[in-house]
Amino acid sequence: MTSRYYAAACQTDLPCPRSRDEIAGRVGHMLGMVDRAVVGYGPFFDVRLVVFPEFAHAVPIYETVDELADRLAVPIPNDHTDRYAAKAKERGVYIQTGSFLEVDARYPGSVFNTTCLIGPDGLLSRYRKVNPWLPWELHASPHDLPGYDEPLFPVVETEIGRLGAAICYDWLFPEAIRALALAGAEVLIRVSAYMDPWGATPPMDWWTLFNRARAVENLAFVVASNQGASAANYPPFSWPGGSMVVDFDGRILAQADPGPGEKIVVAPIDLAALRAERDRRRGHQMLSQLRTEAYTDLYARPIHRRPG
Repeated sequence: MTSRYYAAACQTDLPCPRSRDEIAGRVGHMLGMVDRAVVGYGPFFDVRLVVFPEFAHAVPIYETVDELADRLAVPIPNDHTDRYAAKAKERGVYIQTGSFLEVDARYPGSVFNTTCLIGPDGLLSRYRKVNPWLPWELHASPHDLPGYDEPLFPVVETEIGRLGAAICYDWLFPEAIRALALAGAEVLIRVSAYMDPWGATPPMDWWTLFNRARAVENLAFVVASNQGASAANYPPFSWPGGSMVVDFDGRILAQADPGPGEKIVVAPIDLAALRAERDRRRGHQMLSQLRTEAYTDLYARPIHRRPG
C-alpha cells in the first residue's frame, strides 16, 4: 500500500468529435499527457493517479440515441481501454479515463456516459453516470433500466487507496457522493464538463463550491478534472477548467487557473493522514455521526420523474 503519492488532474481542449474514428487520436494525446505528468514531475514526486475530464472522448452532440449509438458510442472494454491499460502498466499509475459514450448489448437501445478506472493490472471498474444533465444529455441512467443489477456507485480497493468516481452533474446530488463514501471511498474522483457560468470564479463558482463541500462532508480527498474546451471547440458552451485537488478539510491543494486550455495540476494524496483523521475525529465526523434512520421518511417514496 502506498500511503502518500501525488494525483494529477488533467484537462483537455480538443475539437468536438463527430465520429468514433476520432477517438483513437484523442486517446493518443491523453496518453502523452500521462507521460508528461509522470515523467515531468518525476524528479519531484511520484504521480500515481491521473484523472481526465468528461467528454474527453465523445460528446452527446446528436439529437437522438440512435445517432449517438451509430456515430460515437463504443463498447467497453475496447482497443482504447487496452491502450490505457498498457500505459498504466508501463508507468505504474492508475488512470481515470475521460468519459466514453458506451453501448452494451445487455441494455439495447441505451447509451451510457461512462468513465473507467484502469490500473497496471487492467480495467478495474466503470462508472456510468447516474444523473444525466437533463434535458441536454440523452444517455441513459443505469438507475432507470429495469433489471439493472450492477453497482451504481462502485468503489475499488487499490494500492493507492479506495477510489470511487462520479461524473459532473452527479456531484450536485450529495447522496451520490455520500454513496461512494459509505462504500469506503477515500479518494473521490470527479470527471466533469462543468461549463460557464457555473465555474471556478465568483459570483457562481459552483465548481469550487461543490468540490470543497463534498470533500468536507465525506472526509475524503477530491481529485476533480474539468473540461477545458473553448467555445470555438464545443459550441455553444465554453468550459472554465479550474481542475483541482482538495483535501479532506476542504483545502484546495492545487488548482489550474480558471479559463479554457489544456492544463495539468498535481497535489499530494496523504492516505495515512486521512485515515488517522477518520479514526481520531469526534467533531465534524459526518460519516460516523450520520443518523441514517432519521431520513428514512425522506426517501420512502420515489421522487425522480422519468422524462415523458
